[in-house]
Amino acid sequence: MQALRKHIHPGWLIIAPLLAMVALLYLGPILNILWLSITDPTPGLGNYAKLGESDALVRILWTTLRICLITTVFSVVMGYSIAYAMIHCHERQKNYMLTLLLVSFWISILVRTFAWLMLLGRRGLVNVTLEDIGLIAEPIAFMRNELGVLIGMVHYMIPYAVLPLLVSMQAMDKRVLDASRNLGATGRQTFWRIYLPLTLPGIVASTLLVFIFSLGFYVTPAVLGGGKVLMVAEYISVQLLVTLQWGTAAMLAALMLFGVLAMLWIMSRFMKLSTVFGGAAR
Repeated sequence: MQALRKHIHPGWLIIAPLLAMVALLYLGPILNILWLSITDPTPGLGNYAKLGESDALVRILWTTLRICLITTVFSVVMGYSIAYAMIHCHERQKNYMLTLLLVSFWISILVRTFAWLMLLGRRGLVNVTLEDIGLIAEPIAFMRNELGVLIGMVHYMIPYAVLPLLVSMQAMDKRVLDASRNLGATGRQTFWRIYLPLTLPGIVASTLLVFIFSLGFYVTPAVLGGGKVLMVAEYISVQLLVTLQWGTAAMLAALMLFGVLAMLWIMSRFMKLSTVFGGAAR
């Protein structure tokens, strides 16, 4: 017992019950999903073999990947612009912008999605306005396609993209930028050679956060896609509630989990994840 106490800090004894609870409530269901993916309906890798046999599954996975990538690119680019504007505006304006950004987190995704449903419909505000000013002759099909899904997802994910970028920009040493200008660099050179590389951890964190969150979107594709844009999360719901193929649903959920872990592992080969998520560089 004495030897054990030398190697284990007493503080671990305090948090041990909490760690056990996390392992039970969090890791338990994950292990159960992994177990279902290789045992239901029969033991083996039959569910994973469907990836090479079913064109529908491959198409759904490709649709999900494509939409998530496009959403990530637009969200991070627009989020970078917003964060950059917040850093370089007056303190009062920055507080207003930050307040609006935080308020967006309090609005339900269902409310946002139905708001876009009203705005982008054939007789919605966007189409009616464009028709009234003579820019279009007939309504644009924003709904029941990938365009509507992308608009709704990008709108929801922009605040998540802004926060890591804002933290990264605020932590930057402004003296480096002043030194660059004093040495004769133009504003454009300072941005591309100094500012952008220094915010790279924030860009990586924002990209990871947006992409991982986008993989699990369910409400927005289901409502704005109108059943024509089927992503993995909605397909899992169909397998669980309609066809009752729990093994296929568990396989897809496990595949998403492995994908996220693989992305984090690949990223860790190039940079410290602690730096990406706001920790110390060393």
